[in-house]
Amino acid sequence: MTSLGRPGMIRLIVTATASLMAVASLACAGPAAASRADNIPPPVVDTAQLPPIVLSARVLDMASEYRAYMRRTAALTAHFQNGDAIEKSLAQAETYEPQQLVRGAVAYAAVIALQDPAFVAGVRVYAANRGVRKDFADRIIADPYYITGMPGAGTAANMIMTALHNHGQKMSELGGKIRLAAYDVQREQPWSKSFVTDRNGRLAAAKALSAAPMTPVPEEVASLAEAVSGSTKFVETELPSGAATEAAPAPYSQFVARSLALAALAALGEGGEENDAALDTLLNDSSAGFCLNMSKLNLYQCLAVAKPWYEDMFCLGLHAMADTGQCIAKAAGEPTLAMQQPATGVTSTGAPSASVALHGKPPGER
Repeated sequence: MTSLGRPGMIRLIVTATASLMAVASLACAGPAAASRADNIPPPVVDTAQLPPIVLSARVLDMASEYRAYMRRTAALTAHFQNGDAIEKSLAQAETYEPQQLVRGAVAYAAVIALQDPAFVAGVRVYAANRGVRKDFADRIIADPYYITGMPGAGTAANMIMTALHNHGQKMSELGGKIRLAAYDVQREQPWSKSFVTDRNGRLAAAKALSAAPMTPVPEEVASLAEAVSGSTKFVETELPSGAATEAAPAPYSQFVARSLALAALAALGEGGEENDAALDTLLNDSSAGFCLNMSKLNLYQCLAVAKPWYEDMFCLGLHAMADTGQCIAKAAGEPTLAMQQPATGVTSTGAPSASVALHGKPPGER
C-alpha cells in the first residue's frame, strides 16, 4: 500500500512551474488545512487556471441510485397488518443488484469527501498544470491508496465512514426491529401463520429484483450535482451536526480509499465523462460486493424454506435489511453492528435461518 508522503508531494510540485501550481483555495481552508500540508509551502497562482470540480453524469447516476435506495429502505416499518404489506416491503428492500449498489455507494461516498474543503484544497494544488494534473491522476488510478496521505484525507475519510455507518446502522436497526416483530406477530396475529401465497413465485421475484438494474433518480442527481459544485447544505443533511470533524486514523478500507480516489479525480478536474473508463476501475469494491452477494444468497435460502407470513418477516428483517446494513457499514471499515436480540435467546452471531430460529429446524428439514 503506497501513500503520498513528503517525497511524493515534493516530486509533484517541482515538476511544474511555481506560478502554475498553487491554489488560493488552500489558504481559504484555514490553519487546520495548512498544518496537514506537511510543511510544504504552496506556490501562488491564478485560480482561473484551475479546471472545474466535476463528476461524470454516469457516476452521479450511480450515486443517486444508492442514495434513493437508502431513502426507500429507511421509510419501511416494522408494523404489518397483512401478508401483502410484508411482500411490498420485501420488494423494496431486495431491489438492488449487489455490484451496482457497491458502485453507487463508492460514488456517493466520493461526493461526501468533496464536502471537505481541506481535502479538496490539498488536491487542487496539483490541478493548475495539465502535466502535473495528468501524472497525479494516473498515480491515483493505478493505486487508490496513493491519495490517502494527502492533506485533509483523514477528515474526508472520517466523513465517509460516518455517513456509511449511519446508513448501515439505520438499516440494521430497522431490520432488527422487523426480525423481532416476527416473533410478536407469530404469537398475536393469526393471519401471520397463514402460508405465503405463491412461495415459488415470491422467491423467483426476489431473484429477478436482485438482478434488475437500478435506475437513476433525477431529483437525487440534481442534489448530488449541486453538492459536487460546492453546496454546503449537503453535509448538513447527510451527517449528524458536528460529526466527522477529526481525522480518521489510517489504514482505511478498500472502499474508503477508492471513494477518496474518485473524489480526488473530481477535485483535479479529471472526473468527467471523458475519463469514465478510468473511473470504472475505482468504483468496484470486491470485498463489499462479496458481502452483499452473500446477504442475497442468505435471503434466497431463507425465502426458500419460509412458509408462514411471519417467517417472511424474519427473512426481510435479518437478510434483506440487517445483513445489507452490516455490509454497508463494514465496507467503510466499521466493526460489526450490534443487533437487538429476541427474548428467546437467538443470537445474531452465526444466526440461524428463519426455519431454525422459529421452528428449531435447519433449512430443508420440514
